[in-house]
Amino acid sequence: MRSRHHTLTAVFDGVYVALVTNLLLVLGCLPLVTLAFTTDAARSWPLYALTAPLCAPGLCAAFAVMSAYSAGDTGGVLRTYGRAWRATARPAMLWTAAVMAVLVVLAVDARAAWGHRVGALALPVLATLIVLTVATALLGLAAIAERPTAPLREVARTCVYLAVRRWYLTAVSLLVLALLAQLLAARPALALGLAATPLLYVVWANSRFTLRAALEPSTTTAPQST
Repeated sequence: MRSRHHTLTAVFDGVYVALVTNLLLVLGCLPLVTLAFTTDAARSWPLYALTAPLCAPGLCAAFAVMSAYSAGDTGGVLRTYGRAWRATARPAMLWTAAVMAVLVVLAVDARAAWGHRVGALALPVLATLIVLTVATALLGLAAIAERPTAPLREVARTCVYLAVRRWYLTAVSLLVLALLAQLLAARPALALGLAATPLLYVVWANSRFTLRAALEPSTTTAPQST
């Protein structure tokens, strides 16, 4: 009976954390959610690029809630989210603004190369850089959630290296993110109301495992110069 009680308690705690985090994530990403329901993404992508940095602290705060839940803290979701949002607001916005600037440049270059001979060589390179940039962005947000005061240059250097080194985890995270995007397009209520937090938990868990060595002070993750 005691074991069953603990199991039920754990299930209810998990459901509570997931639902509340979903709600907070929607509120934190409200500018992008509003754009998604009111505009055509293909035509309004500059607005998405400008708005994305405003939503980055919300995602970092959700990652912080997931970290706290994994550590056994199932209470104070609102407190954890609010504290993490305040701590990560500036670095998360700066990080995401830099990422979006890189993605816009790469996308514009890809559009310019499309249909030309140079595209046969340039497009695969540009596509690879876009994927690497997105992967680095995810790792960076997870790192900022754990270490809000870390220098962004160091975050970028470490995350690029680890995204390539742990490419199999990076691939899983990107596939899960693509699944969430497809679900959001097809069933937005289901995606925002239920699925966002469980799917993002997989992304966070992969990112946290990838960053594990970097988050340990005694371990060096970046290659050493010889």
